[in-house]
Amino acid sequence: MKKGWQTKRFAEILEIRNGKNQRYVLSDSGTYPIYGSAGNVMGMATDFICEAGTTIIGRKGNINSPVFTDTPFWNVDTAFGLSALNELDSKFLFYFCLTYDFGALNRGTTIPSLVKSELLEIEIPIPPLPEQRRIVGILDEAFAGIATARAHAEQNRQNARALFESHLHTTFTQRGKGWVEKPLDKCFRLKSGDGLTSKAMKAGAYPVFGGNGIAGMHDEFNLAGDNVIIGRVGALCGNARHIIEKIWLTDNAFRIVDFCCEFDGAFLTYLLNYKNLRGLARQAAQPVISNSSLKDLVLNFPGVTEQRRITKQLDALQAETRRLEALYTRKLAALDELKAALLHQAFSGML
Repeated sequence: MKKGWQTKRFAEILEIRNGKNQRYVLSDSGTYPIYGSAGNVMGMATDFICEAGTTIIGRKGNINSPVFTDTPFWNVDTAFGLSALNELDSKFLFYFCLTYDFGALNRGTTIPSLVKSELLEIEIPIPPLPEQRRIVGILDEAFAGIATARAHAEQNRQNARALFESHLHTTFTQRGKGWVEKPLDKCFRLKSGDGLTSKAMKAGAYPVFGGNGIAGMHDEFNLAGDNVIIGRVGALCGNARHIIEKIWLTDNAFRIVDFCCEFDGAFLTYLLNYKNLRGLARQAAQPVISNSSLKDLVLNFPGVTEQRRITKQLDALQAETRRLEALYTRKLAALDELKAALLHQAFSGML
């Protein structure tokens, strides 16, 4: 440990304040935010439990996402408030909490939970107070810069996706000559795959597609060639995929059969996903689509030669969109790694 630093238990240098039910202080005209374990504002209170400069950690539920508050607040009974005492800077405590794996102290079974007495035994390396404040200043400045860079990268990632969605919208709304309109049931029919339980799957080379995508691998296939499949049931029902490999299609998904019009498979997949079939699902215990729920959906499309030209454009734009999304995703990951590295340096005396 760096010269002048000490290791102390939480019990020696901070106070942990339990939360309380908010029903007695919840008010539309309240002054103080009410926080739970996730650090989200749950309402406003007429009184507060913790002063400004407190770190919130979850007692139940979200136990591994510390939040720093710069105003007094009321915490409910699913959250602890960690208040630094005289020899500990409150923001230094918060930054330490960002490095600590509170999940390792989980005592919950179905719901993650922490025990106050165990938190008080956590050890924290502490330099003199002026050094703590110097470190906090460096981290504050660095993290502000990282937050700005992260916001820009996230916005750029969203912009790349929005550009593709905009082009897709233009393609299917500003149609040229030769496009026709027909209800879906005059274009083709949907046919379910074959039942296959997870227990009946035998490890093999063929993907098993269900309502939400790939559900496993199997040693047999029941569908081959150029096909468009659609999730029939589940959270992702209505999601169309263009398949050109051998697969097993379960009865939780459809394949398109009995074409009355000529379609390029890739174009039809773009068109169906643009139409958001999920929005036409019957809402039961699980969302479900069927021939009857989709039969009146109007499809707009040109001849197959124009379909292939459009598909080539969309494929190129989608590839570029995915490249940009991957680029900005890597940048976001690199920024997170930078934060972790700075925190490691801060609490090992190297900052």
